[in-house]
Amino acid sequence: MLNSKELLEKTGISRATLNNYIALGIVPRPEVLPPEPQDGAAPRIGYFPEETAQRIAEIQRLKHEGWSMSRIAAHFGAALPLPLPETRPAADSRATALRDSAALAPPRRDMPRLSIDEIAHPAYLVGADFGVLWFNAASAQVLGPTPGGENVLKHLLRAPATPSRDEILRFHLAVALQHGATVDRLAHDLPAEQHAELDRLARDATAPAAGFVSHLGSGASACVYAIRFREGILFAHVPRGPAADELASLLEAREVVVGDPRRRRLPVLSDVAVVVMDLQHAPRIWSALPAEEYFELINQIWLAADPIVRRHRGTQGKHPRDGLACYFLRQRDGSHAWNALLAAHEMREAMRRLSKEWQLRKGWTTELCMDTGVDEGQQWVGTLQSGAGAEFTMYGETLARATGISGFARGGAIWATKNVLARLAPQERQRLKWGVHRRDQQGHDVFVPAVFSTIERLAAPDAVADQWRDLAGLPITEIVDIAGTEGRRERTIDQQPI
Repeated sequence: MLNSKELLEKTGISRATLNNYIALGIVPRPEVLPPEPQDGAAPRIGYFPEETAQRIAEIQRLKHEGWSMSRIAAHFGAALPLPLPETRPAADSRATALRDSAALAPPRRDMPRLSIDEIAHPAYLVGADFGVLWFNAASAQVLGPTPGGENVLKHLLRAPATPSRDEILRFHLAVALQHGATVDRLAHDLPAEQHAELDRLARDATAPAAGFVSHLGSGASACVYAIRFREGILFAHVPRGPAADELASLLEAREVVVGDPRRRRLPVLSDVAVVVMDLQHAPRIWSALPAEEYFELINQIWLAADPIVRRHRGTQGKHPRDGLACYFLRQRDGSHAWNALLAAHEMREAMRRLSKEWQLRKGWTTELCMDTGVDEGQQWVGTLQSGAGAEFTMYGETLARATGISGFARGGAIWATKNVLARLAPQERQRLKWGVHRRDQQGHDVFVPAVFSTIERLAAPDAVADQWRDLAGLPITEIVDIAGTEGRRERTIDQQPI
């Protein structure tokens, strides 16, 4: 029998991943029992069957083979998770009781699968600006050497001008235009002659059929596929014949495409808005709740955030604690900062609903809220490979500032830097109610709209020296409301949880 810490160390997954597995019913909920002597002063400890580690290893294997979580849940019969004993066994019989109750995973069913790393033909992944994010060795046949980071059209234009080359270029342009790009933006760094050539080809480009996979029969000997992933568009050049037919059939069944293109995504220097949210008073809430209820709460927060972040074209990444770190990369319409603020604002409303549910459930007055910091800047972003798969991450001052600001925020406030508001269009900024609260001469709280302040002026001097020395002079403001949306900030006392 393993406690949660031992299980995480043995499997290499994060606590958030474990919470998700529990919520899906593919891993049993922990049995909360009195602690062992070596567990210290913890009031209760959650224990898992030892077979849970084997189950997690099987889940990770299936994920690496490209299975979706919904498919994995169905595979393990999520409606019938590993059962636990209804009565609490004595300490010396815990392992036997839990082991006897564990269900064996059903046998693996072989499925057709494909990994982008296994494509033997030229293949490359491009981002929103059609810069090359990933490429295999065979892509040199089409793009030439070392295409990383450059516009893919620049490489395709280097090939001799032939009908086949023009057809491939028209296909790439059609896919780009379908995704909102313009020839001027795609060719902004190309010579005038090549710019004019792309203009000519774009006029004759035929929009590909909508769908996950677009297809071009380029000449008599090869096909080109454009496969849409969340991270970008994968182009694959495949000779005509059985190989092309097999690839097409596998790609059309999206859930059997194995291999995450993020695994080898090249680091990219990009404009990015970062939203960091921390659960206020998390240690005290942990102390107040049974272990399984705390895990349930954290998992509910993650599940509530995921559709909000995705809807606003963001990505969840690594976070050192039980909070959220969300990244919003620059979009073609330049709306990444606005997307970040909308997501933070909607998450505040989602937390308000979740807090009311827990108040009714527990009979307490504690307000559950996420203290939020938002910053914007240019950073290197990429992925790290871990036991749980590829995780989006970034390093630099933007993430550090957003994290520090979230630590300063209280009562579910959203604080954003001057950089964030500078990135907004005038019509977007007009929808914001933003500013800072100050004390007037009589000591009354007064809201001053449309101004910034600094942490050194807003926080107590000793707190600035201890916690926010590096951020003391950073201009920030509070996002109180966004017109036309739900989630207005209600000022509350920074109360203590039960």
